[in-house]
Amino acid sequence: MDIRFLHLEALHWLWAVLVVGAVLVIGGMRRRARLAGFADAALLRVLVPDASSVRRAMRSVVLVGAMLALVAAMIDPRWGSEVIDVPQRGVDVMVILDVSRSMLAEDASPNRLARSKQFIMDMVDRMAGDRVGLITSAGRAALRCPLTIDYGAFRLSLDEAVPEQAGRGGSLLGDAIRLAGRSFGETGRDQKVIVLFSDGEDHGSYPREAAAKLFEDDGVRLYTVGIGDSGQGSPIPVTENGRRRFLTYDDEEVVSRMDPRTLTEMALAAGGAFVPAGTSQVDFGDVYDDLIVPLATTERDMTRVRRYTVRYQWFAGLALLLLLIESCITDRRARNDGGTI
Repeated sequence: MDIRFLHLEALHWLWAVLVVGAVLVIGGMRRRARLAGFADAALLRVLVPDASSVRRAMRSVVLVGAMLALVAAMIDPRWGSEVIDVPQRGVDVMVILDVSRSMLAEDASPNRLARSKQFIMDMVDRMAGDRVGLITSAGRAALRCPLTIDYGAFRLSLDEAVPEQAGRGGSLLGDAIRLAGRSFGETGRDQKVIVLFSDGEDHGSYPREAAAKLFEDDGVRLYTVGIGDSGQGSPIPVTENGRRRFLTYDDEEVVSRMDPRTLTEMALAAGGAFVPAGTSQVDFGDVYDDLIVPLATTERDMTRVRRYTVRYQWFAGLALLLLLIESCITDRRARNDGGTI
């Protein structure tokens, strides 16, 4: 069975499940120890005849099960698919993903890079025959996935985009924009669009000028999506020799802030728009429908696309059912009061 998970970043919530489970186990052990120190088992059955450790354990198991089901729903599992014919709308979308170290900042949960990937997949889910490609940008720009309608192949390339893959150094967004222009080639599509996901930090690569020239020469529009906090900012976590710390420069902690001014100037210079996602959760599928889909003026030949069936609601329903069951389980045994006449 071909199973796909659209939001694997939600697996970090398993830590919360582990913590809750540990608290329940430790709490139960301490309670039993306190009771054992208070009286022996025979006396406890007389003092609290209705108490049931089995029921208490059942409540804990059901609660943890509900949390696991909720995490399963959050990762958005999909299986079962159908191949459908959809019209190609004539839009080529080249995604530029900033994978510099600043994108590891955690002001957007779980971090800016993971949040950007989520937005990108929200966008791809709304595509109906539009071609999509992927370029990563950091110390250098690299074409990770040429324009394609194979959204599964694009997803694999997106999953593999990590900071270590892009080499060392800061962002060179201008180089990525110029590479995107070359990657379109002679596609014959009505519209060519670049969607850039970044915090806007650039190290002198002239991204505004690159975007303006590409728009003037080839009509390529640029839409920029700002990821991260533009006010307080966030430190950048790094791991060295298995130890986590925050990036420093001259013994001072580096704080990364999203630069809305740079991103806005780039988008306006290329006939596009700036989307200030910041640290908020945004349904980028709706943004795609509002900004990019209307650009297609004609529909071309039909193409076949495989779509997978959404299954998260099963797990969400299971979580709700388990929570209802947990609320009905009491810590006391049902009493059987036999009477005499």
